[in-house]
Amino acid sequence: MKHLSSLNKYFWKYRWHFLLGILFIILTNYFRILSPQLTGYVVNTVVHSIGKNQGTETASSVQETGKNYDFAVQQVIAGFEKYPNRKILFAGLTLFVIAIISGFFMFLMRQTIIVMSRHIEYDQKNEIFTHYQKLDTGFYKTHSTGDLMNRISEDVSRVRMYTGPALMYFINLAAVIGFSIFFMMKSSPKLTLVALSPLPVLAITIYFVNTIINKKSERIQSLLSSLTTNAQESYSGIRVIKSFVQEKAMLGFFKKNSEAYRDNALSLARTEAIYFPSMALLIGLSTLITIMVGSLDVVNHVKDASVGQIAEFVMYIQMLTFPVSAIGWTASMTQRAATSQRRINEFLHTSPGIKNEKDPVMPTLEGGIQFTNADFVYPHTGIHALKDFSLQIKKGEKVAVVGRTGSGKSTIAQLLLHMYEPQKGLITFDGVPLNRIDTQSLRRQISYVPQDVFLFSETVSNNIRFGIDDATEEQVVQAARQAGIHQEIGQFREGYSTLIGERGVTLSGGQKQRISIARALIKDPRIVIFDDCLSAVDARTEKEIIGNLYQYLHDKTAIIITHRIFSLFEFDKIIVIDRGQIVEQGTHHQLLVKKGYYADMYARQQEQDREGLSD
Repeated sequence: MKHLSSLNKYFWKYRWHFLLGILFIILTNYFRILSPQLTGYVVNTVVHSIGKNQGTETASSVQETGKNYDFAVQQVIAGFEKYPNRKILFAGLTLFVIAIISGFFMFLMRQTIIVMSRHIEYDQKNEIFTHYQKLDTGFYKTHSTGDLMNRISEDVSRVRMYTGPALMYFINLAAVIGFSIFFMMKSSPKLTLVALSPLPVLAITIYFVNTIINKKSERIQSLLSSLTTNAQESYSGIRVIKSFVQEKAMLGFFKKNSEAYRDNALSLARTEAIYFPSMALLIGLSTLITIMVGSLDVVNHVKDASVGQIAEFVMYIQMLTFPVSAIGWTASMTQRAATSQRRINEFLHTSPGIKNEKDPVMPTLEGGIQFTNADFVYPHTGIHALKDFSLQIKKGEKVAVVGRTGSGKSTIAQLLLHMYEPQKGLITFDGVPLNRIDTQSLRRQISYVPQDVFLFSETVSNNIRFGIDDATEEQVVQAARQAGIHQEIGQFREGYSTLIGERGVTLSGGQKQRISIARALIKDPRIVIFDDCLSAVDARTEKEIIGNLYQYLHDKTAIIITHRIFSLFEFDKIIVIDRGQIVEQGTHHQLLVKKGYYADMYARQQEQDREGLSD
């Protein structure tokens, strides 16, 4: 239950909804509690009239049997006595009015408590989503998308059941029990003890059942996350599944996870199925004992005992039936909410690995970059990506970073975007340490084209203007021209308004890469980083894009990470990385003269290009 204490800030925020809801619950039950008393009065009136007609009238008058009623009921009864022949009719009309008033306050009760829970659900989802966006890249490498989605949807929904229905029913239970026991004790302490005698058994049952429910709920939520992850990965990778004809295998995997979830859910349902009939049995037993003891008291002429009192107590017990039987349901919802909130808190209490220092600076970047003895090891894999890495890039320089797969090229881009912190060494922009610069300010001033292209399920135009909210259509078109994709977009059925499927599934690899390049170019920053962004385009398109980039980058600092050598692009510096270290650096011609790693790489590429032309 301690995990639910994190919701207190929301209860404080919506305290007026909460307090008014409590008030309406009290008023609802206050008017409901008047009905048994009026009913008891009516029954006693009828019995008194029958006894009077038969000459067996009891010593106790109707007025005396109502002396323990609520003050408001006593005033109403006093008014009825002025009209002896119509008091039954007036009592019936009064019961009808009381039911309407109670129903009205019940409506207001739900309009405050349930509405509050919806506000809390909205705020909590926003809080979780905002926190997700603050978490670093390392977090997303170790947590599945399905699990993240499940916590922000299913877990939040379970918490809402606590902040709304469970809380409302619990307060309602407290109000009903409070009013009922007060007037029951006032009427007959003996019958009250008899009616409530099954409660200790009820309390013990609730304790043990809730312990079981809590464990089962936690297991179910974990299985649901796995099931969601399985489904999400299958949908995202449907083309791979179909191409390898693995539909049956994936269905078997999904069914296995689904069966585990079903078996645990059914186990929980069986536990709850035992619990609720047990509650009904105890309530029925309480009613039976009350009627028996009350009837014996009437037969034996016990003082203040009456048929109306028995009817009153039976109504009290019936009023307690739903709240008491809902104890298990409410406790179950609370336990599930506690489990879900614990899962939510796990992520909310996860601190981002990358965050701003106190009083970060927000300089205007000019393009000077320097690595000084930087060392970086990926925390979850232990891969030593950069080793004692030093590199200076002057303002406006065009630098190519080449090397084999896994040599550490992409790590340079990740560090410059402050996705990770180097374990040793220093990275500076225009002499300012990277960790002193406000992260969002830094990223706004850098255009980045990732190796793994990601497009949103939006229009082509909105994907290109993703980093610039107020970009005009002219800017979008210009960026598309520079990326060599404008003509192909014009051939789409709806042009720039064409809706791209999830992750750009409706486009070819080359088209996705060029739209991603256009998205970077439209920002027009001082620093541009391209991470192997032309791997899926043909030679002719590559030449066109390089020509456009050469003009676009004339006054910018550019870092182009690639496994291919762009001989047509005049780089100020080319660095060759192998196993996290710079093994060669210089211009294209200088490196060819050295006849080392770069020269061998260039020779192999030329040979592959010639073979491609001959084919």
